Amino acid sequence: MTYQLVATAASGIEAITGKELKDMGYEVQVENGKAFFKGSTADIIKTNLWLRTADRIKIIFGAFEAKTFDDLFEQTKALPWEDILPMDAAFPVSGKSVKSTLYSVPDCQSIVKKAIVDRLSDVYSRRARLPESGAEYPIEVSILKDEVSLTIDTSGSSLFKRGYRTEKGGAPIKENMAASLIKLTSWFPDKPFYDPTCGSGTIPIEAALIGLNIAPGLQRSFISEDWNIFAADEWKTLRTEAKMAANYDVELDILGTDLDQNMIEIAKRNAEKAGVEDFIEFRQLALKDFKTDKEYGVIVSNPPYGERLDDQEYVENLYKQMGQAFKPLETWSKYIITSDLNFEEFYGQRATKKRKLYNGRLRTDYFQFWGKRRPRPNK
Repeated sequence: MTYQLVATAASGIEAITGKELKDMGYEVQVENGKAFFKGSTADIIKTNLWLRTADRIKIIFGAFEAKTFDDLFEQTKALPWEDILPMDAAFPVSGKSVKSTLYSVPDCQSIVKKAIVDRLSDVYSRRARLPESGAEYPIEVSILKDEVSLTIDTSGSSLFKRGYRTEKGGAPIKENMAASLIKLTSWFPDKPFYDPTCGSGTIPIEAALIGLNIAPGLQRSFISEDWNIFAADEWKTLRTEAKMAANYDVELDILGTDLDQNMIEIAKRNAEKAGVEDFIEFRQLALKDFKTDKEYGVIVSNPPYGERLDDQEYVENLYKQMGQAFKPLETWSKYIITSDLNFEEFYGQRATKKRKLYNGRLRTDYFQFWGKRRPRPNK
């Protein structure tokens, strides 16, 4: 069976998620925060295991216009819910409504729930009460300008929860955002990679996972693993294939530093949990003290933001130190994410390019300073 699927992503990241899907061989349509594609049960598993930048993989089970509660009820009930939901399915319904006639979200949730119950009761011998004691199928009713979308979440907890981050610092970056920052750079695994404000190590760890071709979802579970739409051992088989795809023979040059030794110890433990501790060097180092003779590397940094840590003077001084420390690195490309729109003023250089991203709900800019390109060899 072919399903209509959507990979949700943070605002500004959807194009990267779309490219990931295209690289996996899917035809993709990208809209705000969403990348639409089609696939089988195997594709549901593969995208949950392999997408680095998405939040969730959902089945789009129904889409229609509804301006009255009767419309919502009847069109929801008309859908073949029994194709996915077994008799004992637990199916909590969440909802949201934006600029729509049906603006009461609790009422919309209740009506969708009742419509599905009525449908399943009719199909399963008119049972007076469905037990909802089995696997969970989270359903969402989303209404935008009277257009209803009914989706079923196959991921469960967000895909950024890889399972390796056992400890974190005061202002951590999500794993899928860290992967997105890396994918927006010019980095390839044969180049040096450096994070001068590594905190709990998320950015270097995501770089190592990319460099070694390790599926980011290998260490976690997914809510749909218990669904009966999947063939026996289908999850197990595709997990095994993903494990076999990892390449531990790659030589990586990844460095993460932080001023706080405690954070360095946390980063090391997280890298060990992720299985990449042998491919990353973590060490305590003040940003201003970084020096290197290596060339054509990539720096990715998620430094403290003034809004985030409420210490603007410290942050501005840190940005100045960045500019001074990185200025001699003419062949290196530097990528720094911050919500401080005056970052360039303190850094001391205009960015080659800026990209608007949302780190959680916080509007940020990704400042990109491209280094000199490696000369082409003479033929």
